[in-house]
Amino acid sequence: MLSNRSLVGIRLSFQTLAVLFFMAMGVSAYAADPSVVNSDEAIAAGKAVFNANCKTCHKLDQKYIGPALRGATDRNSAAWVKTWIANSQAVIASGDAYAVALYKEYNNSVMPSYAFLSDAELDGLLSYIEYGDKVDPAAASAALASGGDGAGSATSGIPSEYLTIIIGVLVFILILILIVLGLIVNVLTKYIYKQDLDADDKEYVSQKIDFGKLLKSDAVVIIVTTLVVAFVAKTAIDGLYSIGVQQGYAPAQPIAFSHALHAGQYEIACQYCHTGVEIGKSANIPSANICMNCHTHIQNVGGKEGISPEIQKIYNAVDTNQPIEWVRVHNLPDLAYFNHAQHVAVGGVECQTCHGPIQEMEVVGQHSTLTMGWCIDCHRQTEIATEGNVYYDKLVQLHATSKDALKVKDIGGLECAKCHY
Repeated sequence: MLSNRSLVGIRLSFQTLAVLFFMAMGVSAYAADPSVVNSDEAIAAGKAVFNANCKTCHKLDQKYIGPALRGATDRNSAAWVKTWIANSQAVIASGDAYAVALYKEYNNSVMPSYAFLSDAELDGLLSYIEYGDKVDPAAASAALASGGDGAGSATSGIPSEYLTIIIGVLVFILILILIVLGLIVNVLTKYIYKQDLDADDKEYVSQKIDFGKLLKSDAVVIIVTTLVVAFVAKTAIDGLYSIGVQQGYAPAQPIAFSHALHAGQYEIACQYCHTGVEIGKSANIPSANICMNCHTHIQNVGGKEGISPEIQKIYNAVDTNQPIEWVRVHNLPDLAYFNHAQHVAVGGVECQTCHGPIQEMEVVGQHSTLTMGWCIDCHRQTEIATEGNVYYDKLVQLHATSKDALKVKDIGGLECAKCHY
């Protein structure tokens, strides 16, 4: 028979379990959001957004340059996450505790704003983050260590942070082993010294360590050599992975042209200035006469009288018939062929897909890595916009027997000769 004390204990246990159950149900209800759905269509759309904007810094199930994204809508509401994606700096500036802590955790790294993403795109992105591409974390770590994340971009392979951690762990283990060995030697020495030893044995046990000989010993030489080789190898690997990658490059220009003002506030279309983007290989850097189409009438800034110093530079270029020496930001190697018209006019690719939130940049910088792996991954994931585009009619007919959507990879987007002559 159970005592009254036992019955009371069981009843309290059940009550505690019930409270915990309803608390868990409340957390689940908070995490659930009608816009975050587990559907193939939403996940596929979200994956395209993720690969175009987030993949450089984030992975779903493990920390990378930024935090692991899976479970974002469990940690905060979907509305909060969307606000963070649109403008993380505004959320931090508001004093949000979670946002401030996250900002500090990642060394005050600034996340670009993605205000250009529509609400539907954000819904798809969150659906992909929560339900897409679930993998075994151990397998993901092994794949990352072997240098393959399927893209081969500059951020693939063994990241510098991981190599630093590995070397740090090895050094820590080495120091720990030396400390343990020192303690063992000390204990054994004291124990042996208490035994009945003759004079020669006591002298041998009592001898001091000759640090000069120790530093010249084979063991120390091997350890130091190993550490030096590891450091040199890490430095060399970091250098190899950064060759030709200029992500973040934002040079000062001869005229302080603000894309945030022109393309953002005044919503001037990119094609107005970059006239070749729809008809040729290059986007074209605008000439001074294009600037003068507007600045013949707009001469001052902020209500000031006269011509502003920056606009005066345009007048000087026109008067002297000298081109403005803009500094090129985006450079591809000569061995790579890229055609803007093919992507923009035929493919319907938005400028922000490659160049990032250009309408928010005061000083233009290279947003994406623009590596071969980055391009190949885009070709693998991007679906062809075939509706209403007669250019693809025959390709659609040839692909009709396939159940999968027509993607760039299906029309030769992975063939070497497409980009390399």
